[in-house]
Amino acid sequence: MAGGGGGQQLQVLNALDVAKTQWYHFTAIIIAGMGFFTDAYDLFCISLVTKLLGRIYYYEGDPKRPGSLPPNVAAAVNGVAFCGTLAGQLFFGWLGDKMGRKKVYGMTLMLMVICSVASGLSFGKDPKAVMATLCFFRFWLGFGIGGDYPLSATIMSEYANKKTRGAFIAAVFAMQGFGILAGGMVAIIVSSAFKAKYDVPDYITSPLGSTVPQADYVWRIIVMFGALPAAMTYYWRMKMPETARYTALVAKDAKRAAADMTKVLHMEVEAEQEKVEKMEGNGNQFGLFSKQFLRRHGLHLLGTATTWFLLDIAFYSQNLFQKDIFSAVGWIPPAGTMNAIEEVYRIARAQTLIALCSTVPGYWFTVALIDHIGRFTIQLMGFFFMSVFMFALAIPYNHWKKHDNRIGFVIMYALTFFFANFGPNSTTFIVPAEIFPARLRSTCHGISAAAGKAGAIVGAFGFLYAAQSKDKSKTDPGYPAGIGVKNSLIVLGVCNVLGLLFTFLVPESKGKSLEDASGENEEKEMEAQVSSRTVPV
Repeated sequence: MAGGGGGQQLQVLNALDVAKTQWYHFTAIIIAGMGFFTDAYDLFCISLVTKLLGRIYYYEGDPKRPGSLPPNVAAAVNGVAFCGTLAGQLFFGWLGDKMGRKKVYGMTLMLMVICSVASGLSFGKDPKAVMATLCFFRFWLGFGIGGDYPLSATIMSEYANKKTRGAFIAAVFAMQGFGILAGGMVAIIVSSAFKAKYDVPDYITSPLGSTVPQADYVWRIIVMFGALPAAMTYYWRMKMPETARYTALVAKDAKRAAADMTKVLHMEVEAEQEKVEKMEGNGNQFGLFSKQFLRRHGLHLLGTATTWFLLDIAFYSQNLFQKDIFSAVGWIPPAGTMNAIEEVYRIARAQTLIALCSTVPGYWFTVALIDHIGRFTIQLMGFFFMSVFMFALAIPYNHWKKHDNRIGFVIMYALTFFFANFGPNSTTFIVPAEIFPARLRSTCHGISAAAGKAGAIVGAFGFLYAAQSKDKSKTDPGYPAGIGVKNSLIVLGVCNVLGLLFTFLVPESKGKSLEDASGENEEKEMEAQVSSRTVPV
């Protein structure tokens, strides 16, 4: 499987590389993309209902302030799924290279369906028991979601042709945007229906009456809805054949790879089993912890992992500023002036608007342009503009806080996340699925993605504490004094600059076959030369 695309390249892989865009490409995008739709929905929907959970389970009788989750409970409810995702990315990434992409793909989806439903059925005799059960199932939900990252990216990259591969993988990732939108829309519909049925006064008028007992159904329905799109795609995931690259290059079964791809491509593909055996005979099968891997791909893996880590610190810290922004623009009035269900409606409406205006467009700009301007350029440009906008928000932060300048603040904030999605948030997902050898592709993607989730944990929780006011009397209840929002924004800007620098470790893979991009063709060429020099006379 060497020789610059022609010589020893397996016919089945060459056929995939040069195939015109066909129906099977779109079915693969939808099947893999629905996993991401569900991932985004499940990870995102919890932020819509945390305020409601506080009102229901942590009511303390304060006449002016509704109940809210204590900081440690809020961090656990929001963050436990990230911890599960990190573990799932490493475990299923490794398993995808050991057992095959397809076998593991069904497991992750089943786990997501079961744990989505179980999260909504979290019951207990007291608030602590309910939250503990919810956290337990959210961890395992995250574990399933984690597996979807390396498997979806790897499957899509191995199915795609080399000309439009970037756009196909980006389209799978862009389904996240629709998942976020769906989360907001489901919350709007459910809360509107309950609000119409139970029209109760706001919190200040009636602290107890403002939260009807039926509000407990609202968050459960929203959380459980995530199981539906995942369950709908399970059958199609099971029908998908294993990728030819895994079957031929890792499982060494050229006959099955040819038979599978004959069905998919609707053309006759030759098996070439002897080529596969010859490649195996060459024996260049170095592992992840070998010196050869370190020499060939060590810097690449460092580049993909650090850029994803640094991006996610900035990307997931957005939660910090959303409540400032929403109340600033007047989208969310003070909590005391709303009843429990109305608050869910207002938060969902605000988050849906943000997703619609800045999150979703960025993803699709990447889909449209990635195979024209390349991964490297988009990532570099994205980190550059994110740095610019973060510093522009941070340095004159007091200027933005004035009421007249609030709209400018929102625009700058939206642009930061537009360039995250039309930038490193998409490319850090795409590149690790292209630049590593087939036998280690899923594992390396899992390692890179897990580094990203570690960054997300730092971004979402480290900065939750860091962004608190330096003045202890002005912090949120239960939090210690921090470094303030302005300094937090400066630190985030620095993270983006570092991300820009580490991007230089990542090679460009635009327009190359996966075997060229991962250097597998070079390996085989070198081996062929060595074996031809050592033929006995």
